[in-house]
Amino acid sequence: MNKAIFLNKDGTLIKDIPNNINLKYVSLNEGVIDALKLLQGKGFYLILITHQAGIAYGYFKEQAIISAIYRVEELLKFKGVYLDGYVLCPHHPGGKVRKYSIDCDCRTPKPGLLLNAAKKYNLDLTSSWILSNSSNDIEAGNTAGCHTIMIENELTATVNSIFDEAQKPNANFLDIKTAAEFILAQTK
Repeated sequence: MNKAIFLNKDGTLIKDIPNNINLKYVSLNEGVIDALKLLQGKGFYLILITHQAGIAYGYFKEQAIISAIYRVEELLKFKGVYLDGYVLCPHHPGGKVRKYSIDCDCRTPKPGLLLNAAKKYNLDLTSSWILSNSSNDIEAGNTAGCHTIMIENELTATVNSIFDEAQKPNANFLDIKTAAEFILAQTK
């Protein structure tokens, strides 16, 4: 079985711009390339995860998000980093597009997205990590048996102390490179 790093797309890998499907605004966060090179060099699969309720609400089509994911892959490849895959949840129970307006098991805080990725890519979740700026992603990671790291920003740093027990990460960092160094120190 393989070990993986699950990477939240918006806010962890790229700038967090709500409902962003404009490819000219898709840009990598600082430290992403260095962090991912370290992790990939130690044999971790790199799996992008993303939840896009905007699809369910009809704000944009699923293909628009897939194009944004391809843009992220292109930016990473240009610097010698390769994603091993991605998993997408387009659902939201309050959505307006019937096909996507469901209460699925892949929308965090439920762990279905991670469980599905584990099957698809033959991953050992207990040897895997999730890096995200979302408390729901952290809860999904905890439920799935992953190690969890909160990549803090202004909002998460402020509200981190009020997360319930299920949403508490194993560690918090302000940047992805420090998180990667921590992971490597834990998995020697």
